[in-house]
Order: sequence, then C-alpha cells, then structure tokens
Amino acid sequence: MKMSGVAACIALASLLAAGCASSRSSEVYSRDQAMKAQTVQMGTVQSVKAVKIEGTKSPVGAIAGGAVGGALGHTIGHGTGRTVATVLGAVGGAVGGSVAEEELTKKDGLEITVKLDEGKVISVVQEADVSFQVGDRVRIMKGPDGTTRVSR
Repeated sequence: MKMSGVAACIALASLLAAGCASSRSSEVYSRDQAMKAQTVQMGTVQSVKAVKIEGTKSPVGAIAGGAVGGALGHTIGHGTGRTVATVLGAVGGAVGGSVAEEELTKKDGLEITVKLDEGKVISVVQEADVSFQVGDRVRIMKGPDGTTRVSR
C-alpha cells in the first residue's frame, strides 16, 4: 500500500469516527426524541462551568486503526518477519485508532447549575454550543427518556 493510500485510510477512519459521535447539544434532537412531549420548567442560571465531554468509544476506531496498522506492518520485511510486523502493526493500530477516535470526538461542554422556580437546584451538562450567563432565565426540558437540556 502506498503512503497516499495509507493517508486516505487514516482520513476515512477519522471521518467514520467523527460521524459516529452523538450530539450532546441543547439544539440537536435524535429521531427518537422528535414529536414526544417534554416537561418544561423555568429557572435561573446560578453557575456555569466549562467541562469536557468524553469522546466516543466504539469499535470503529480500533477496527480502522487495526486495518491501517496491519497494512503498514505488511510493508515491512519478508516471510515470518512480515507476518510479525503485520500482527504488531494491527495491534498497535487498533490501540492507536481507539485512542484517536476518543480524542477526535471529545466535545467542549458546560455544567449549568439552575435554580428552578419551585426552589429545587439542578445541574445539567451539555455541549458548549449555546452560551449561558449567571442570572439568565432558562427553560429546563426533560424528555420521557430522561434527557434533560437547558434552553433559552
């Protein structure tokens, strides 16, 4: 496999890993969440803290990394040495692909603490795609699946 082919495989693996990442945005709904009633409560933002939301941990990164690592290892040596290099390349690629997938799909998030009008205080973590300030009036929306989001 030529280096341009390896680069193409790595790019494809990165796209696949990023495409498998689910959204934790307050503005993105899954198909299962659409057209279902949500409970809405009003409240006031008490604090906002920047956090990291961990990346996806699926087999995609390991499989893609293993394939690329095995292909690269196969280009080394001949006979038994090639076989060993192929196996080691596949194992190393799988580990590296898994780590790369998790890093590529990490998201910046916000931990938003809200005092509900009823007096209860809750905290919600979601993607940092909408900014909130202390004192903002917000809606807390909770779906039947337990998904809770903070919205304006």
